[in-house]
This record gives sequence, C-alpha cells and structure tokens, in this order.
Amino acid sequence: MHAKPTRLLPAALLSAACLALGLSAPVTATPNIETWRTDSGAEVLYAAAPDLPMVDVRIAFDAGSARDGDQPGLASMTANMLTEGAGGLNADTIAERVESVGAELGTGAGRDMAYASLRSLSEPETLGTAVEILTKVLAAPQFPPSDFERVRANTLVGLRQQEQDPGSVASRALYHAVYGQHPYATDPDGNRDSVAAITREDLVRFHQRYYTASNATVAIVGAVDRAQAEVLAEVLTAGLPEGKPPAPLPPVADLETGAVQRIDFPSSQTHLYMGQPGMRRGDPDYFPLYVGNHILGGSGLVSILMDEVRERRGLSYSAYSYFAPMAERGPMIMGLQTKNAQVDEARQVMLDTLERFMQEGPTAEELEAAIKNITGGFPLRIASNGKIVRYLSIIGFYDLPLDYLDRFTERVRAVSAEQIRDAYRRRVHPQRLAVVMVGGDAGGGSVTETDAATSASAEAGSRADAGAAAQSESNAAAADPTTAAAPAGGDGSRR
Repeated sequence: MHAKPTRLLPAALLSAACLALGLSAPVTATPNIETWRTDSGAEVLYAAAPDLPMVDVRIAFDAGSARDGDQPGLASMTANMLTEGAGGLNADTIAERVESVGAELGTGAGRDMAYASLRSLSEPETLGTAVEILTKVLAAPQFPPSDFERVRANTLVGLRQQEQDPGSVASRALYHAVYGQHPYATDPDGNRDSVAAITREDLVRFHQRYYTASNATVAIVGAVDRAQAEVLAEVLTAGLPEGKPPAPLPPVADLETGAVQRIDFPSSQTHLYMGQPGMRRGDPDYFPLYVGNHILGGSGLVSILMDEVRERRGLSYSAYSYFAPMAERGPMIMGLQTKNAQVDEARQVMLDTLERFMQEGPTAEELEAAIKNITGGFPLRIASNGKIVRYLSIIGFYDLPLDYLDRFTERVRAVSAEQIRDAYRRRVHPQRLAVVMVGGDAGGGSVTETDAATSASAEAGSRADAGAAAQSESNAAAADPTTAAAPAGGDGSRR
C-alpha cells in the first residue's frame, strides 16, 4: 500500500468541519464506546459526553522509546519537539493560538507509545482553531534547528539531575537488570551520550516512519455525536501519511536467575527495588494478579507489605509493590527506602512477605476488603472526560475489549483467593528477582552478586513521597488501563 503524501487542510475547511459540533447524547454509568477506522486507516474510539461543552482528544502512536533502536531518547525528543514549530508556525505562535481559545495541547512519549492530546471548548470556531493547530503539530512539525538544540540542552540538564537522584539511578538500573537487551531496558529519556548524538535529521526520519495514520489510535470524548466525531477524526488524520504499523515488539524472556546490584551513592538512605517481568495488557492473569497486588503492596497503609515493613518493624516510611503492564510483559516491582544499615534486613522482610503471600494467599477478610476498596473507588476513575479519553486511548492502543470498563467491577468481584495464589505461584519467582540497592555503604561501587536473591532467602536474618506515589499508582494501575509508568501514562513510561 502506497503512503499518501502528507498534506494540511486549510483553516476554512477545519472550521467548517467543526460547525456541526455540539449535539448531545445520553450518558451511561460507564462510557458507551464506539469504534471505526478513518479513510486513512487510523483506529478511532469515541464516547459521547454532552454534560459539558468540551471535547477531549488523544492520539496515540506506536512510537514510544521501545522504537528507539540504538538511539535511546529519540522517541521522547521527537514527541517533545512537535510543538516547537509546525506548519509554518513557531513555538510562540502555537502557544499563543492555543491559549487564545482556552485550549490545552500536550505531547509526550513513554516506552510503548507517543501521544498528542487536546482539550477544547466544543464551540465551532474555538474548536476549529484548536484542531487546526493539532493537525499541524501532528502532520508537519518543523523541528527548527535552534529549538532542537535548546530542547536537547534541557534534556541533558535533566539527565544530569537524574544521575544525582538515587531513586532515578535505581529505577534505571532495575529496568536494565530486568530487561537486558529488550527495548524496554532503556529509559525513555535516553542517556547523555545517546541524546548528545541525536540529530535533527534523526527526528525527521523517526516522525516520517512512526507518525502515520495506520499507526495511530484516536480517542474522542465530549459534546459531539457519532457523525461529528467521524468528521473530527478524518480532519485530524487526513494530513498524516497512511504508512504501516511497525513490527510487534519481541517477547520478554523470564529471568534465568536472581541477582543483586549494589550501587554506592552518597546518601544516608538506600533505595531498594526488586523486580522481574510481570504481565502484559490483556493478560489472562490480569485480574488475579491485580487484586492480589492490591492486598500485598498496592493499597497503601493497609497493605501487607506496609504492615510488615513499617508498622511491625519501622524499617521504612513506605513499602509498595505494583505491576506495570505494557504491550509486552511490563515489570512487577517491589520497593522501599530505608536507612543504609537496615537495607539487608528490609530486603529479607520483603522477600519473606512475598513468599508467605504466595503460599498462603490473602485471608477472606483481606480479599473482601480489597474488592470493596477497588470497586468502590472505580467510579471516580471515570469521573471526568480527561480520564475517559485516556481510557479509550489505551483500550484502543492495547486492543482491549470495548466492554473492559463495563465488566471491570464484575471481574474484580469474581477473583477468588485460590485464583490469586495460583496466579502468584505460576507468575512470580522470588528466587529470580533482580534486586537493586542504591545508597551509602551499598558496597564500594557497582557490584553484581549472581544468585544473591536465592541465597538471601536462606539467610537467618524512594524517598517517602516517591514511595507514597508508587502505592497510589499501583493501587490504580490495573483498574485504570492508562497507567505506565502510571495511571496516566499506562505504559511504564517513567519507571
């Protein structure tokens, strides 16, 4: 199939296409999702939300850092540069026009996807202006050389700051330990050497390859009906070349053995992370693992890990666990921050707690409380158009069933303690955990202890705000199809 040439639609046509916007449709408890494909091949998911005169749009591309190849940071730099100049408009003009109509425009990239988002009033002229800007940003970014150098310089500053943060150092090391040569191993931001080597031409080529209609998922939520949403989707994607989707990512291999990496860092506290490949979006064990994790380490102060680590022993302000499902198996992560002298004790407590949970599973009371907590909080996760549009984007991007939200609470309630025990015993392997410890007295430099996690099981014996954020995220991650790196990101974007 030949790609269509990239083209922009004139502003008059954009405004005319938006003139009909504003009709209402009935609202249901969960959004009624409709789907189709544009003439150029983009997948569209749409839900009417007529209560507010707003339209939310989110366009996702299979163009995350997993597509960086040997240039880590390329996908993120490409996404970050989209609004720095497009279709003959410079960055200041783009920002001024978006602000002048009270709209919000954003771009970003995680491990699986890159995205552009738009929120605008549904009034025709306002929406027409906002959509015109978005079509330019998507189809005709200019990647101005001077802005490219500025963005790269800012990225390098950010990378240097990450090197001074033990939590960031630990997270990067854990992903390398869990994923090895897999594309998920590298951080979306890249590293200083790779970012310094990226050129403007690399961004142009990346955009041409991945920002295509057949590689796009368009989510639309707001005060528009089906016919109006069809027009809007056509307008948004008409300027994109048709292209073709990239090949699927390689599967993630299990870790063959456990290992401990100690990284010396000048701090009085040690960041401790444990991880291994977990589950992917649409995984058959998704709900047992999600509910089980909520009980083990995903429910904040009432989780088993918090009780064992904080309440009983005072080893850490917080301890948590979560799954970050992605297109291929995202990580299962456990973490805490503790005093340097206590890190080995804390590691052993976490391992013992995990192994005990795998053998015994949750009590009937713990399971009942978790199900009530998850299902009771679920309505809040679809309480705004902004949340719903991210749901739709992830449902489409990961090919989840359209009734995913409708059946979510039903499937949570159906989880049994035996299903949780079975899923954890089959899918989680304490003797094969990758363990990373970053802190003072972590052990004279970077040292790897192969099979140390196994031997640790036989031994006798994030900063607090980061840990709290991770607990909140783990609690919502599986319930919310959008979280990676995070409920909003959905693809392990910043782990």
